[in-house]
Amino acid sequence: MHSDESNLLETENQTSSPLDFIDPIRNKSEIPEVNPEQMLSLLSHPEASQRMLAARAFCELQDQRAIPRLIELLEDNCPLVRVSCTYALGRNHSSKSVEPLIKLLNEDWNGYVRKGVVWALGNSGDRSAVQPLIHALKTDISAVRLWAASGLAQVAILAYEDIIAAIPPLMIGLRRDKMAAVRSNCAWSIGQLCRELPSNVVYATAIDALIEALVEDEDLGVKEDAKSAILKVGDPRGLRTIEELEMEGLI
Repeated sequence: MHSDESNLLETENQTSSPLDFIDPIRNKSEIPEVNPEQMLSLLSHPEASQRMLAARAFCELQDQRAIPRLIELLEDNCPLVRVSCTYALGRNHSSKSVEPLIKLLNEDWNGYVRKGVVWALGNSGDRSAVQPLIHALKTDISAVRLWAASGLAQVAILAYEDIIAAIPPLMIGLRRDKMAAVRSNCAWSIGQLCRELPSNVVYATAIDALIEALVEDEDLGVKEDAKSAILKVGDPRGLRTIEELEMEGLI
């Protein structure tokens, strides 16, 4: 059970980056010249602000040497360091970071950190991220659910059995999530995954969910994303529904 402090995210801009709430670097004098050697050294600086700046540098720099230290810093006392490291590990991919990221997702009280974790897991290209992302989509705060929904399309697509596992919770999210942006991301992910499926029961049920969102969702953005997903899949039944709704002036 996550601390109530994580619910602070519920009142903020849900679609923002995990680094949006860290003070920006306003001029180059605030950080040493960005090169890997200096940034690697700063990752071990005694001041949290310097560790954070170094981790943020590796959100842009790609250097495998940083990965072990970035993984260690996932346990840093400062949440700004932790969230910066999740984002950096999302850029600097390593199979070694997936298990520590999953552990952090399960344990960290800070919603911004968990939001960064699901972003990194979505970029990981590792199938072991599928079940943690499904769990986050079902149970976490809306800002985390938002990125868990889109992250599923990125990792579940790697294997047929993962697609089959991911589509049902995505359909539930599309139908029931109270946040329109989460429903939109679920629609997008369902569309991405359906393109990899044969015409079977799971595929047909997923198309049903997209058509239902297109017809019944009260949010215009969700309707548009459901329509876009159907068009990209090219499902004949879905295309007929779109045509009929357009003729009736309903979309």
